[in-house]
Amino acid sequence: MRLSQNPDGVSQIIANRWKIGAALAVALLLYFSFLILLPFADGIVLGIVFAYIARPIRVKFKKHRKIGALVASMCIFIPIVFIVGAGIVEILNQISWVIEHQTAVAAAILNFINSLNIPEKIIEGINSAIWDLFTSLLPAVGSIGLLSYAQSIGLFFINFVISIIFCYFILADGDRLYCAFLGVVPKEYKGVINRYAHHLDIILKGVFIGNAYAALIVSVTSVFVFYAFGFPHVLALATLIFIASIIPLFAGYMVLLPLALMRYLEFGFKSAATFFIVSSLIIYGPPELILRPYLTSLQSKIHPMLLMLAFLGGAFVGGIAGFFAAPILLGALVAAYRVYQEHSHPEFVDTCADLKNQGHPHKAGSEK
Repeated sequence: MRLSQNPDGVSQIIANRWKIGAALAVALLLYFSFLILLPFADGIVLGIVFAYIARPIRVKFKKHRKIGALVASMCIFIPIVFIVGAGIVEILNQISWVIEHQTAVAAAILNFINSLNIPEKIIEGINSAIWDLFTSLLPAVGSIGLLSYAQSIGLFFINFVISIIFCYFILADGDRLYCAFLGVVPKEYKGVINRYAHHLDIILKGVFIGNAYAALIVSVTSVFVFYAFGFPHVLALATLIFIASIIPLFAGYMVLLPLALMRYLEFGFKSAATFFIVSSLIIYGPPELILRPYLTSLQSKIHPMLLMLAFLGGAFVGGIAGFFAAPILLGALVAAYRVYQEHSHPEFVDTCADLKNQGHPHKAGSEK
């Protein structure tokens, strides 16, 4: 009886024991590295997002990569530090003040509601809900303590500094890092990796660059408008405008409408209408009519509903890091799907392109 010449599984494991051991050691090192870097996830993810936003500026410098990376980083971080960063700190300070003066705030809200012409049954329900909020939720938040609050603020600033450094080095050395990664990839897979990176790059540019530039210009412009109309906490309001504008299907009108309503209750219809019209024309005119059409070539071609769910779901799960990491993960999945379709079903890709051209005849003509 002749024995099989093919080695069994145990023999293969023994023969490749050093390779398996090295792979397990690398996996263990990567795991511990992940645990060490986890507290700085916000800074790392923000650095990647900022690098995407700043890359069009860095490209203008061509061969002067170091200088271009520095200038591009500063062009992004200066407005973000003075608008978004200061606004977040101001929002946190206001939340802290509300927690410390919750009785006075609850009384003021209840007095305002009671002064309105609302049926008594509805007022009772609103009063009960507000009272439950200020007697249960806010005390629980306030019990966290000043030490935990100070640690959160300190970690936030550390992550922000890390994001600046990470953004600069990605802009300056990102291409060399990608080439080094390709150096360890087997030759037969390099084509697939390059196609995947190309699709992922297009998707992330569409997600971050267009929305971020428009939202940043909107938030900077809103500072001057809010200041001219005498609103308090201008930086906090500008930050809310930025956050509302960067999420697909959301808009800064979700901030402007409540402000117009507050102005109507305080100064009357004419003042509220003037504020709403002026703010709409000045804040949203240039970005929506000029900037977004100019950046249409950077669209990610992902349905905005999926992007909205990714932004919001990521924020609830992972905070600031999750807010931006979830769209990146969604883009990675979509890029993998597109590479798979190109490789396995090229006729399906051609059919979808024909259907898009039928919906946009001018595009089909331009391609020809």
